[in-house]
Amino acid sequence: MASRAARHVLFALLLLQLAAACGRIGAKRYEYEEELYLALDGSATLNVNASVPALVALRGAALPLDASKRLDRDQVRGLFAAPGVTPSVNVSRRDGRRFVHVSLEVDRLDRLAQVPALAWSRYRFERDADVVEYRQTIGPAAGSAVGEVGWTGEEIVAFRMHVPSEILFHNTPSRQQDRGNILSWEQPLAARLQGEPLDLRVRMEPESILYTTLLLFGATIVAAALTFAVILWWMARRARGAHLAESPS
Repeated sequence: MASRAARHVLFALLLLQLAAACGRIGAKRYEYEEELYLALDGSATLNVNASVPALVALRGAALPLDASKRLDRDQVRGLFAAPGVTPSVNVSRRDGRRFVHVSLEVDRLDRLAQVPALAWSRYRFERDADVVEYRQTIGPAAGSAVGEVGWTGEEIVAFRMHVPSEILFHNTPSRQQDRGNILSWEQPLAARLQGEPLDLRVRMEPESILYTTLLLFGATIVAAALTFAVILWWMARRARGAHLAESPS
């Protein structure tokens, strides 16, 4: 009985290992990611997740490629610092390479173009009463040689955007529109290194989804209250009519 239970446990562990392996096989290998959380007033939070070799190759950063060497966080922070921009930096390892995770908060999108590591991008944010337009054009990479760093040719560069209101137009390939209001533009790392252009365009409603949701929620509450009041009035009127009918003339 015990041996049978042990076999079941072993079989379950093998299934878990197989599922994990399949997940690794099917998972995309993002080597460089920019994830933008845009607000309708033009402020934004940008998270950058990138391997050190990608930062060297794409942005010409003077960082050590050898993952066994110490990575100076202040040096990384300097790549993403600019007037009005104070980055936070974390470091991790994956596939034998160091990765940096940087978060930036800006009150205006144009501040991002002043960040050395982001200077390959130009940002445009225009708003009127009917529509908000966002455009980001990404120029060529630095193209610095990094040698053998463990890349397999399957690495991907991604630019993601969390849109704060209803999307009216975007030029993202349909297969790269994620759930909800998240858009994603992807490019093979090799293509980005060769300087293939990227032009990100989005048009959106000038009112936030949260505002619209709250407005709809409030209207629903008011409608429910009015309906309840009408039902109470109708029931009271019916009861009064029945009482008058039963009263002696």
